[in-house]
Amino acid sequence: MPPPDPTDADLASDLVVHAARLVRAVRRELELPAGIRVISLLDEHGALGVTQLAAADRCSQPTMSALVSQLVERGWVTKAPNPDDARGSVVALTDAGGAELAVVRRRHGERIAALVADHPALTTEDLATAVAVLRGVLEKGNPS
Repeated sequence: MPPPDPTDADLASDLVVHAARLVRAVRRELELPAGIRVISLLDEHGALGVTQLAAADRCSQPTMSALVSQLVERGWVTKAPNPDDARGSVVALTDAGGAELAVVRRRHGERIAALVADHPALTTEDLATAVAVLRGVLEKGNPS
């Protein structure tokens, strides 16, 4: 007896698992600089406080403070007093940070494109479909 067809929930679960594994594999292979996740979060959400960044990255506030200090030294972010709360600060992406993020994203894209090109059963159209599915889910559900 053949196995039952997978449900939408089964397929969606597989999508999440494989997308996460792909991202981790490419990150490991490319040996990305520390802090890329943080500048990506700033690119997605705009300027944030250190506490907000820590929550978004699911790390402690002291860990995020140390990361932000490193990113300030690299010139990828700025850290300024929060005009709404004198106890906090606001971290913002700089042009240099945006440029670094663009380089990393391009490297990711080149690696994924090479994997698709090297796969005997995958096409550019398959890649376009995968992008359309992920983009559509993110735009509709906005899980950030």
